[in-house]
Amino acid sequence: MQTAKILIIDDDVDVLSAAKLLLKRHFSQVDIEQNPLKIPFLITNGSYDVVLLDMNFTRDVSSGKEGFDWLDCILDIDPRAVVVLFTAYGDVEMAVRAMKVGAMDFVLKPWLNDKLLAIMQAAANRRASSTAPIFAQNAIIKTPPSLVYASPTMLTLINTAERVAITDATVLILGENGTGKSEIAQLIHQKSSRAMQPFISVDLGAISETLFESELFGHTKGAFTDAKEDRIGRFEEAQGGTIFLDEIGNLSLTAQAKLLSVIQNRVVTRVGSSKPRALNVRIVCATNQNLNLMVAERTFRQDLMYRINTIELSVPPLRERTEDIIPLAEHFLKQFRHQYKRSVTTLSTALVKQLQCYNWPGNVRELRSSVERAVILAQENTLQPEDFFKNIHTETLQFVESFQIEDMEKKLILKAMKKYNGNITEVARELGLSRQALYRRMDKYMI
Repeated sequence: MQTAKILIIDDDVDVLSAAKLLLKRHFSQVDIEQNPLKIPFLITNGSYDVVLLDMNFTRDVSSGKEGFDWLDCILDIDPRAVVVLFTAYGDVEMAVRAMKVGAMDFVLKPWLNDKLLAIMQAAANRRASSTAPIFAQNAIIKTPPSLVYASPTMLTLINTAERVAITDATVLILGENGTGKSEIAQLIHQKSSRAMQPFISVDLGAISETLFESELFGHTKGAFTDAKEDRIGRFEEAQGGTIFLDEIGNLSLTAQAKLLSVIQNRVVTRVGSSKPRALNVRIVCATNQNLNLMVAERTFRQDLMYRINTIELSVPPLRERTEDIIPLAEHFLKQFRHQYKRSVTTLSTALVKQLQCYNWPGNVRELRSSVERAVILAQENTLQPEDFFKNIHTETLQFVESFQIEDMEKKLILKAMKKYNGNITEVARELGLSRQALYRRMDKYMI
């Protein structure tokens, strides 16, 4: 018998009795509850290892909305709660959504006893491992907060990332600023055998050339003027786990050569030391730049390129996966509503249409910031277009209201080209695009 406390919540007495009869033979304690309104009290005071939660109560027959609401409630009280959802009206879409908002698994009623038992035992094991002492820095597993999606392109990307994760292959993640490259890197780590080891993220664009070696490889006391004690670098911090090297396209050729040596030899030598230290790390890199073009221009080493892109993943910009805009907006709305204790609950129909038509040059990061600002400043319970777009440039607002996406995009590119006298790098930065994406649009509009 497994030592674990199970709570089953369902408004069907027969379901409660049958589930308890099965599970009590395998777990030390199984409690049942018919009234979902008692969930806050039970979760606060019960210290349950696994919650088996129905998705549909009396308020709604088949949409699962109540189940998702109570799931949110449980996770608000105990973020580490392990919740399994079950329903008689499930489908693949609902199952995917349940997993994305925090449920561990999903069971259809009527269930197969062996299937339900296996899922509950796995859930209890997860709870036990999550509450065990963790000695590695950054080792607590959590779902990347912005990996909410409904589009086929993102589903394909996530499936590929999860397949890659079980290997130790080096991964290069490409995508514009704000698309969620770091979240994909976290997902790869979490789905790997290294999940309980450190995940160390390094923004290479924020490290100066003089501090590059010290920051990544560490240094010994006295190695340079300010080196007052020994210090391990980010690679050693990631020992046994994953190191995420963001903005790798920003490195100088000198820094690239030093990084290549570490990746190739899997050893690191601290500044001021002659003792090499063996590394056991998984390397994931990311950039918003066109590395192939940089290799052709000799600003990025071809041998380093070969080393970091065993597997290449491309994260599409938000404007190319419009199906994800509203799920993301609703996710951020829920997040900031709780964070700022606001009464805002929904997006108006007019706002939904405009959010889907806006170009989102800053991608998911811009959407997140926009929702946060709107939640803070909103005067009513329902967000309206003016809560989002009143501070956006007049031309952009016209673009949203007129729904003429291509016309407005062309105008914005032309205006930026004029502003920066045709400097492609500056134009791309102004528009929040990679140079490659900008070139594609210039070809499209024959600019």
